Amino acid sequence: MDWDRLRIFHIVADAGSFSRASEATDTSQSAISRQISNLEYEVGIPLFHRHQRGLILTEQGELLYKKTHGIIDIIKDAEFDLIDSKEKPSGDLSITTTIGLGTNWLTPRLKEFTSNYPEINLELRLSDVELDIGMREADIAIKFHKPTQLDLIQRKLFTVHFHIYASPEYLEENGTPNRIEDLPGHKIVSFNKAPEYLKEINWLENKTKEYKIKPILTVSNIKGILIAAASGIGIALLPDYLVSPEDNLIKIPFNAKLPEVDTYLTYPEERKKSKRIAVFKDFIIEKGKAWSY
Repeated sequence: MDWDRLRIFHIVADAGSFSRASEATDTSQSAISRQISNLEYEVGIPLFHRHQRGLILTEQGELLYKKTHGIIDIIKDAEFDLIDSKEKPSGDLSITTTIGLGTNWLTPRLKEFTSNYPEINLELRLSDVELDIGMREADIAIKFHKPTQLDLIQRKLFTVHFHIYASPEYLEENGTPNRIEDLPGHKIVSFNKAPEYLKEINWLENKTKEYKIKPILTVSNIKGILIAAASGIGIALLPDYLVSPEDNLIKIPFNAKLPEVDTYLTYPEERKKSKRIAVFKDFIIEKGKAWSY
């Protein structure tokens, strides 16, 4: 079985369409489609159901995907190790973290790294849905909780502190809440269906349940919460890395212990000798030590 066709088959299966697979590989849709057709001809059975909305694996396609998934991972690891055997760190390196931390804290610090290691091609995979680095969905992850998998190496980076913010206009109109008892009558902006590891973001909402206060607005993106608070819609609990002096927000002194969350840099144990991971780990740990809110 042709390795390149099998590799494309897995990319298409994960992407769910020729167009998304084309974007992921920087290859034309026609070339992707041709590879899949050739593979189906080679094995003698259809591997995908073609629909207007995309592609779904057939029963035989599911079988091929499951049987060959481990082979794909082994080959990816071999490619990774071969590139790492070079004297200077080089090659692709993917990092995943949340949209907020990746956009506001990580990205502004990467210029120095890319200047120091121009032969490393960084890719940021930002998502509030955690990617599984154990399944090679990324090489490194910055997480908001301590990983439980035994095969992941972890290093604590820094502690994220949360504070309550509101716009000057909102506070002038509605007053400043300094205690939990002051919250009734205030408008709260919260995270819509926050994932378990980000549950602290809805601390305000949870603390006001006994007062039967419902958020005036829920947003599925933490940057959207900041913008809503800055525009005067209501008060919001936000992490320190997200708010900058340029934002139209005032930090409210609050007489209660507000949430704190530790962040961790994690990567698979089998890649602990990777030069790319080692230099990025050292770089980001130093940046974490130097940062204060």
